[in-house]
Amino acid sequence: MKREETVDYHIRSAWLAISRMYNQQAARYNATMAIGFVLLNIDVDEGTPATKIGPLMGLEPRSLTRLLKSLEEQGAIYRKVDESDKRSVRIFLTEEGRKGRERSKEIVLRFNEAVREEIPQEKLNVFFDVIQNINKIIERNTIYEQTYS
Repeated sequence: MKREETVDYHIRSAWLAISRMYNQQAARYNATMAIGFVLLNIDVDEGTPATKIGPLMGLEPRSLTRLLKSLEEQGAIYRKVDESDKRSVRIFLTEEGRKGRERSKEIVLRFNEAVREEIPQEKLNVFFDVIQNINKIIERNTIYEQTYS
């Protein structure tokens, strides 16, 4: 089977192109795509528990720790002990973080608008359905259960 015939090739190449595009836009603001996604995943009013951000983004704890430290040093976020659970730390946006969040939101929305201008909603619905089905196949975790000799 040629690589162009595999499902993962098309998913991976599309994601790499999207990632490159987002990073190019983020670089204009001295940021990265990962920074933009963190800012988008922090609740503007309530803050977000630090432990919830990593799973939302698929980040390992060490990577998230470095990213949050960097954002804190840049003045985009601050940490505050959760009032109801003193063991938990919530992440809040500073004014600078809110500005970065708005820029990130505009960039993501503009990409989505461009896609929706070119691709009919019916095709997008099929795409979303296919991607959800692929995720279900992966979540079942039975793909590689048979043993290979």
